[in-house]
Amino acid sequence: MGKTKTSFVDNEVAGLTGKEAYEKRKSEKVKKEADKQEKIHIAGLKGGQRIKAIETEAATQEEEKEAKKKTGPRVRGKKYKSAKAKVNHAQLYSAKEAAKLAKETSYSAFDGAIELHLVVKKQGISANVTLPHGAGKEKKIEVASSETIKKLETGKIDFDILLATADMMPKLVPFARILGPRGLMPNPKNGTLISDEGAAKDFSTNSLNIKTEKEAPLIHLVVGKVNQKEDEIADNIEAIIKVLGGSKQIIRAYAKATMGPSVKINIA
Repeated sequence: MGKTKTSFVDNEVAGLTGKEAYEKRKSEKVKKEADKQEKIHIAGLKGGQRIKAIETEAATQEEEKEAKKKTGPRVRGKKYKSAKAKVNHAQLYSAKEAAKLAKETSYSAFDGAIELHLVVKKQGISANVTLPHGAGKEKKIEVASSETIKKLETGKIDFDILLATADMMPKLVPFARILGPRGLMPNPKNGTLISDEGAAKDFSTNSLNIKTEKEAPLIHLVVGKVNQKEDEIADNIEAIIKVLGGSKQIIRAYAKATMGPSVKINIA
């Protein structure tokens, strides 16, 4: 009589087919091997504590340190602090005084711009104004023609203002996605839609479109250059405040150089 083999079956394996039981044991073996590779014994740690957990904790601490650095107070240089000391931030200055201070407190090595920043009562405000004086570089004007269409087809834009007669507008429509975001699409509101080509000579390059940001009731404009006369800058500031309705629409107004502290303007 042959020998009888006795086998002990794991409760978790009982009821499985031979193939299923084999696959289960194989899976458990692979898992155990992976656990062994993840574990390492380091002096001071208990029972092969996982190094992966230590690395994650260290990385988290480094990220927290970096986040604190980014959210820390902004450090200003000596030039800015010296310029800021010349401005009384509790005082409201007239447009002329603000223009003068903005020029005097500019500390850039280049001929910077004088900016006007406005906080208005609501989004969606827009207006067009012709400034009494130029506010920067000379602008190149182009009257839309067949040559303009050829340039637009190649993606070339070498003008700052585009004027067009009514018969040219249908030809410019296919390029609205290029011209629109740049504020170059001719329209009657800003005077760039003209009756005939001869009317182009009467168009002022000082014409300026004013509008709030897309997601905030803020307006940012360039109203002059640091080397410009303060009277001219003041005239430009006053023209913009007037066309926007003064204190009816504007909450706060500031003038500043590209590199310089802000100066509060009296808009009453």
